[in-house]
Amino acid sequence: MMRAMTLVEREDGLRIVRVHDPDDAAPYRASFAGAYQDIFSGPPYFERFYASEALGILDGFLRTPDHVTLLVLRGDARVVAFGVGVPLLSRPDIARSLRGLVPPRHVFYLAELGVQDAFRGRGLGKQLVDLRLHLVDTQRYTHALLRTTASRKGAYEMYMHMGFEDMGVYMEVPARRVDGTVTTDRRLFLSKVLAGGA
Repeated sequence: MMRAMTLVEREDGLRIVRVHDPDDAAPYRASFAGAYQDIFSGPPYFERFYASEALGILDGFLRTPDHVTLLVLRGDARVVAFGVGVPLLSRPDIARSLRGLVPPRHVFYLAELGVQDAFRGRGLGKQLVDLRLHLVDTQRYTHALLRTTASRKGAYEMYMHMGFEDMGVYMEVPARRVDGTVTTDRRLFLSKVLAGGA
């Protein structure tokens, strides 16, 4: 069993840790679930997740070989932001949407990024993207891929400034909304060639 490893101690008192497995993440599980629910219930997605669903998502990522799971902590265990990346082949639903456009075996998928409202505007999102890209094994993965809202503001602009490119490919994602309805929203894919990649 590995232990959560602190990667960054920020001047604002926040700490970025890397967790490796469900045991490693145990002290942060309840707080992660609350943060996940809080972040995705707001704009632009307005999605409703139950705590059990958020924990299932976390556990799924932590069981994925080669995952990079980062949590931003305030104090000892309060999760205020997170970033997760996994090999694209571990997400066949996403890989199918991009068949013929990227080499799936060599793509690292930046699956989740969330920052609570009170902690936005501090560069956490960009820092979590940078750290995940830095931790990717560029001998195995030549491309990074992510999916974001089709609205070309906010996160989209951040990713473009970080060297990602709009692939012009969209995916309709169904989700349960905070008002109880189930609707789809459009997400678009962005990609970036990693250092050492072709």
